[in-house]
Amino acid sequence: MTEPVLLIDEPLSKVRRLTLNRPQKRNALNDELRGSLFDAIREADRDPDISVIIIRGGGPCFSAGYDLSAGGNNGVERSIAKVDGWWSRHVVNNWFEMWDMATPIIAQVHGYCLAGGTELATACDLVYVAEDAAIGYPPVRLMSPPDMQWQTWMMGLRHGMEALLTGDSMTGIEAAERGFANRAHPLDELDDAVLAVAERITKVPLDLLALNKRSAHRAMEAMGIRHGIRNGADIQAMGFHQPASQEYMKSFKEKGVSAALSDRDRQFGDYRETDR
Repeated sequence: MTEPVLLIDEPLSKVRRLTLNRPQKRNALNDELRGSLFDAIREADRDPDISVIIIRGGGPCFSAGYDLSAGGNNGVERSIAKVDGWWSRHVVNNWFEMWDMATPIIAQVHGYCLAGGTELATACDLVYVAEDAAIGYPPVRLMSPPDMQWQTWMMGLRHGMEALLTGDSMTGIEAAERGFANRAHPLDELDDAVLAVAERITKVPLDLLALNKRSAHRAMEAMGIRHGIRNGADIQAMGFHQPASQEYMKSFKEKGVSAALSDRDRQFGDYRETDR
């Protein structure tokens, strides 16, 4: 039998845990996995017996991003007309859907957390990372700005700008220091640390949890985060019209995705071009 792309369990009372289960593909977010994930998140959000949702990755990493080898991704999360810029707008729609849910969502990040994987983590309410995680957005090097430009909102102008101009990754320790994550833990302590936080959250009544979560997001929205990220999605669409991006996308067909990604990162000496 084929392994399910998403594993679901309840490690504690009132805690629903969702494990991305495409380890051979570094949990790349293809249509099947994205669809399964959002079906499960919506179900958990409607369940009156669930107070916390945890999202983590099975195998060596959290997620290496969207599956570029899937032969063209589709509008999985929310239906949207496929006009120019539809991709970034539709994924941003769904990350905002996670923000708007009543149930707190925790991202548990280890190993690679790249590109679309960072967007998934950002859409969660709390983020806990392994100290040696590698978190970054390499597509800014040759493809486009991010679909969901979290960098400046989560890390401020200077750290955010550096991430956007280089595409470099940061460790889990750096991610916590810069504001992307709440805390970093040794990898072998991460499971227990996340469950400890989740258990504390379950002690607060559901109705108050929903209000507390909403109040935090409303404060960020008053500062313009939702408007800013939507503007970023439109700028991302412009990236695909640039000559450098068009040449890069052509190389996917000519060389294959793996070779194109290696070519991108070789001069930087990181990501696929390391022994990691």
